[in-house]
Amino acid sequence: MTSPVPSVRARSRTALAVVLCAGLAAALTACAGEDPDEGTNGVGKLTAEQIEKKTQAAADTSDAVRLAGKLVSKGGTYTLDMRLTDDGGTGSVASGTSTFELLRIGDELYLKADARFWDHEEKPGESGDAGDAAAGKLQDKYVKVPEDDPTYKQLRGFTDKETLLGGLLTLHGTVNKGDRTKVGPTRTVQIMGGKGEGGTLDVSLEGKPFPLRFARGGGGGIVRLSEWGEDFPLEAPADEDTVDYGKQLPKTSS
Repeated sequence: MTSPVPSVRARSRTALAVVLCAGLAAALTACAGEDPDEGTNGVGKLTAEQIEKKTQAAADTSDAVRLAGKLVSKGGTYTLDMRLTDDGGTGSVASGTSTFELLRIGDELYLKADARFWDHEEKPGESGDAGDAAAGKLQDKYVKVPEDDPTYKQLRGFTDKETLLGGLLTLHGTVNKGDRTKVGPTRTVQIMGGKGEGGTLDVSLEGKPFPLRFARGGGGGIVRLSEWGEDFPLEAPADEDTVDYGKQLPKTSS
């Protein structure tokens, strides 16, 4: 007696079941083998404390960085765009209605400001026209800041890589690991200080684990960090671009 021949429909169902099973198995295998850290520097696998140490070490070994963004402190609100090295820095700072540029080479610090910055420092009894003339003379000229001037330390702080990074890279409270995200096209992992007030740091998952963005806790501003290790020239201004202020420099204010 001959065996019955399976119908075409039965064979089709069997073939479809085999294809579906094979496809499902392949999909499950692929999912199980996916590694979110593939192609990264591996920092994302570390604990929050380990990531913090790695990013601080990377920043310490780099001799240049650019900081751009806004910082809010007791002294006011500052919008800055500074390029810094171990030996100095250059860039701009805006505070309230005033904008000024800073240039530091070693201990020599130069300030270049707009007329608004100088205008409010009119001497007692000085006429408005005299004040305007003085502001016009100083506008867009570099003034060398004496080291004994009360504002020297404050202004120098904006050009000091160690000082600025020390304030930005220190997360307060218990450090926690956050989401994977991006800063521009670069993949990052977040680490956060405790209780939502300790700040948030985005650390690069590509190349060296440099910090790429810092959000200060409590709405204290956001700063981007870029151009790590990219050298730039620092040159003293020409004599014709420099003037002597001749008295105590005005305080920066918001």
